[in-house]
Amino acid sequence: MTSSLFDLAGRVAVVTGGNGGIGLGMATGLARAGAAIVIAARDQKKSADAAEGLQKLGARVATVEVDVQDQDSVRRMAQAALDRFQRIDILVANAGINIRRPPEDFAAAEWQKVLDVNLSGPFFCAQAVHPAMKAQGGGKIITIGSMMSIFAMPMAPAYGATKGAVVQLTRSLATAWAKDNIQVNCVLPGWIDTNLTRQARKEVSGLHERILARTPAGRWGDPVDFAGIAVFLASHASDFLTGTAIPVDGGYSVLGG
Repeated sequence: MTSSLFDLAGRVAVVTGGNGGIGLGMATGLARAGAAIVIAARDQKKSADAAEGLQKLGARVATVEVDVQDQDSVRRMAQAALDRFQRIDILVANAGINIRRPPEDFAAAEWQKVLDVNLSGPFFCAQAVHPAMKAQGGGKIITIGSMMSIFAMPMAPAYGATKGAVVQLTRSLATAWAKDNIQVNCVLPGWIDTNLTRQARKEVSGLHERILARTPAGRWGDPVDFAGIAVFLASHASDFLTGTAIPVDGGYSVLGG
């Protein structure tokens, strides 16, 4: 009984930004649990490499090019997943960007770009998969927030604003679609070793040392740390959990001072 709660055999997961970082970490967990994976991203060479790795785990994998800020592109992504696997059970709305600069120096186009990818993107993706999930009797949507959903960072005004908004979007979708047996939950990554944060360490002096000092686990997170939470939120184990925002941060958000 316990193992069957986490069994994803026969289910299909669409993971935006699933060709690297946290997205690939989640996709790997879902694949190991038996799900077929649709990697949806812009870089098709990177997606093909990620797909090859997942296929070595025995997973059925498809790749599709998508620009999450383009609603038509997102609709084509959902249709491609349905054409390939005939259903969509899980959406991981992971694709995101950050532009780091002080608020006073932000250009309007930069501000809009971060909002379009980080906030409109998850909304468009959720809209696109909703009809299939509703028709088949339910589904799971996992959005990606951030520690910046909780804390402020002076060099990330647009990123923080979008990630705070993603938590509220998650709650809205969860309450709207509970009647359709669709659970919607948000994961709040802490400081994870990805391309985005490696760049941040280059741009923000002393960031690495401050993060280690603040994190009880004593290390940066790894994308593989998100495999378990992805399986939990995508499986029957979380059928009565919806509208939550769950930190995965090595204790960063609970340490005072």
